[in-house]
Amino acid sequence: MTAVFLDTHAFLWFVFDDPRLSAAAARTIEDTAVTKLLSVISLWEITIKRQVGKLQLGMELDAFFEEHVTSRELELVDLELSHLLAYDALPLIHRDPFDRLLLAQAKVMDVPIVTIDPQFAEYEARVIW
Repeated sequence: MTAVFLDTHAFLWFVFDDPRLSAAAARTIEDTAVTKLLSVISLWEITIKRQVGKLQLGMELDAFFEEHVTSRELELVDLELSHLLAYDALPLIHRDPFDRLLLAQAKVMDVPIVTIDPQFAEYEARVIW
C-alpha cells in the first residue's frame, strides 16, 4: 500500500489522539512509507463544523491547518471534475454529501479510505479500520 485517503473523522481522531481511532487505522496513518491523502473537502467540513460550534479545535483555524496538515506533510487533494462525475454515479446509499465526495475521490484515485463509516463498504470501497 503506497497511499491512503483519510476520512475527516479519522484525520481528526488521529490529531486529537481519540481512543475511537482503531489500532489498524492509527498504524496506517503513522506509517511513514504510506502517503496520506486529505481532501480539501475535509478542510471545508472542518471549517463548517467549527463555525456552527460542532467542533472545537483549541486554536485558530489557520494555525490548526498549519500544525496538523502542512507540518504533517499530508498531501491535499483538490476537488476535480472526475471526482464530481464519480460522485454523480454513486447510488444514494450514503446521504452525507461530504462523505460521498470523499468516497468518490478515493474511488477515482483507486486508494483505500481510512474510515469507521460502515456505509463505505456498501459501495465496495477498500476500507481500512
